[in-house]
Amino acid sequence: MNEGFDATASSLHVGSLLQIMILRNLQKAGHKPIILIGGGTTKVGDPSGKDESRQLLTEETIDSNAKSISQIFKKYIAFEGDSNTKKPSDAIMVNNADWLNNINYLEFLRDYGRYFTINRMLNFESVKQRLAREQPLTFLEFNYMLLQAYDFLELSRRYDACLQLGGSDQWGNIVSGIELGRKIDQRQLFGLTAPLMTTADGKKMGKTAAGAVWLNKDLLPPFEYWQFWRNIADADTIKFLKLFTEVSMDEIKEMEKWEGSQLNAAKIRLGIIISPYNYHSLSIIIIIADEATTMLHGKECLEEIHNTVQTLFSKSGSGNLESLEKISLDVETSSLVSSAGVPVVDILIKANMVKSKGEARRFIQG
Repeated sequence: MNEGFDATASSLHVGSLLQIMILRNLQKAGHKPIILIGGGTTKVGDPSGKDESRQLLTEETIDSNAKSISQIFKKYIAFEGDSNTKKPSDAIMVNNADWLNNINYLEFLRDYGRYFTINRMLNFESVKQRLAREQPLTFLEFNYMLLQAYDFLELSRRYDACLQLGGSDQWGNIVSGIELGRKIDQRQLFGLTAPLMTTADGKKMGKTAAGAVWLNKDLLPPFEYWQFWRNIADADTIKFLKLFTEVSMDEIKEMEKWEGSQLNAAKIRLGIIISPYNYHSLSIIIIIADEATTMLHGKECLEEIHNTVQTLFSKSGSGNLESLEKISLDVETSSLVSSAGVPVVDILIKANMVKSKGEARRFIQG
């Protein structure tokens, strides 16, 4: 089985986590994941779900991004060479630049272009939505689905891949690859898509008011990642427990019966480990140890996060704030400092966290 990830940024965000968890679970069931880094397709840009063309990146930036995002998968998936015991299910990571960079354009058109029709391509949902919004779709982007289809053919030939995974917006591209394999190699290939994750209020998973929820800790500290999960809506709790943690289904079934204060405990359980407790007790003893954060950043960061939360939210205030992101400002005495100190509104503006005093006041109010 294979799944592709383009190197458009130095990190993936939480919106990609569902696909990674699917790969993780399929590997545990004995299947072999093939992680495809889109070093080649990133040069074109996937138009799916976009209102405008992606920014074209330099080859150096793409290579740097590819190296960076490749480290994320190693937190969730076992790769060849990770242990002394080799298993058939050990994952491999490949880069489609290995074959796309050397394509002869005329030969590619002659050998593969004849299997695609413009009529069919215009009917793919990703293309129809873009055109319906009267947004330009460049010929460069239009080639993306040909390249993704060809990727599936190459992976089938090189690594015997027979299943391609992706988000629902990739359905048309995956089907094109399935048909290409059937027409050229008479190979039966398969596709599996998952719906794009949204929260209970309809927002795209992985996006917050503060920006993307990155999986690389240099872009989002572990404490902020923990806070993202801690602050999810009650309506998302059970669903996210099933998708993004390895809490047993029996335990989750018990949580689905909870009401009131118990529901809040279930919400906390998504991000933390509950100490031994009685399901029938209204009083649940919990300790802070976020499962999602442990899976991504390791258990060693939890003590620091515990201390930070203890300091921020307990009455005693004991602990430390080492996990919190810090911003240092050189406050000009003449412009900001008064006998009363420095107004928080001015600090927020100077820290580039807001653009105006009005926005700062709304931020504080929220």
